[in-house]
Amino acid sequence: MKKLFLFIGILFALNTTAQTSYEKGMGKAMELWQQGKLTEAGNVFERISKAEKQNWLPSFYAGYVTVLSSFNVKDETTLKSKLEKAESFLNEAAKISPNNPEIMIAKALHNTAYIALDGQKYGMTLSGRNAAIYAKAIELAPKNPRVLLGKAEWDMGAARFFGKSMEPYCNDVAKALELFKTEKVTTPYAPSWGKERAEEVLKNCGK
Repeated sequence: MKKLFLFIGILFALNTTAQTSYEKGMGKAMELWQQGKLTEAGNVFERISKAEKQNWLPSFYAGYVTVLSSFNVKDETTLKSKLEKAESFLNEAAKISPNNPEIMIAKALHNTAYIALDGQKYGMTLSGRNAAIYAKAIELAPKNPRVLLGKAEWDMGAARFFGKSMEPYCNDVAKALELFKTEKVTTPYAPSWGKERAEEVLKNCGK
């Protein structure tokens, strides 16, 4: 899972002149993220969040990259420490921007990290939570390609587990890919990734 997210394209056009401290900090954090330095990126996002108390993006990213960094952690104590820290960042972002579908699906990924470690221990409780999160996110943002892709991948995992057809969810990935092609992100540093991931999933769909 970590590998899938390390190479997410961060498509932000940064003005190299007259940058604010916020822009410089976010640019540095994004650069670290692209280099796979998730812990370092998280630390920069955290510092920015302390100065940008009305901006949900730094706290969101601090939580998101911390979740991503947890997927190859095998020790439960270490994992819980990371995910508790990530949860506090995501909760802070949600206070600033309630009912934000980007934050919702990050919380679903947070739950998935627990399930990936020990499905028997965490799956029964957190699977239901994830289903509810994705249902709410789709209701709020049916044309958000990351929401549709995230839900499709979650549903595909369940379909594999229960031996069901993945065709409906492959169709959802195809729909997400079309939405990525037309998505227009106007807020600087707002989430815009996912197209390459959708292409990869669709290519291997049903295999």
